[in-house]
Amino acid sequence: MGINGKYSAGILLIFLLLAAIMLYIFPLISIITGTTGITANTFFLSRLVIWIVLGILFLYSLFIEKGSFLLRKEKKYSIMFYIKAVICLYLICILGGAFLNLLIHLLIHEKTSDKLLGLSFLFKNNYFLIIFTCLTAGAVEELLMRGYIQPRIEKIYNSPISGVLVSALLFGVLHSTYGTIGQVVVPFFIGVVFAAFYKLYSNIKILIICHFMIDFVSLMLMNFIDIKHLSVF
Repeated sequence: MGINGKYSAGILLIFLLLAAIMLYIFPLISIITGTTGITANTFFLSRLVIWIVLGILFLYSLFIEKGSFLLRKEKKYSIMFYIKAVICLYLICILGGAFLNLLIHLLIHEKTSDKLLGLSFLFKNNYFLIIFTCLTAGAVEELLMRGYIQPRIEKIYNSPISGVLVSALLFGVLHSTYGTIGQVVVPFFIGVVFAAFYKLYSNIKILIICHFMIDFVSLMLMNFIDIKHLSVF
């Protein structure tokens, strides 16, 4: 198998593993632990499994691809650049996501995700779970979607645009288990913004920090404001 074939197999492996986690991880954990329903502990275990997926892909890149996990060399920037980049990316994603959510709400009157409503109570005053969940999303999703998938798609098709769009599309599709259009469209939008930034600046750490901030602020707000009041934003 050529290197592009190995890249394709790795991307397919990521998608299948993450899709399986999103669809089957909670029933599987319930069978193993004997726990009924989703609890803070079972949710924590589901996030640990996502880290295992990252480990599997790291080993795949090391022993099958026989290369670096990150094909694009990380560029170094000043602390001030980090601060400005994170703030700008955060505002673009939050304002753009709020606009898209509002537009979807006005056009089709979409309700808040039932799954998201069901999970929101897990984070009430559970700051360890909030931080661990946000760290998992920020680090693992960025390393997989932008760090691993994007540059490999770009090399397979010799097209930077393909790398941006395909990685963003997969990012959106993997959020579809929340059951709403908004939970696909907004992640796709954020995926495009993050992928474009990664193509231009080649720094995954900034994206991890920004992704963490987006999720952390959202989950902290859920501690103090009813999620139904945040649904439009």
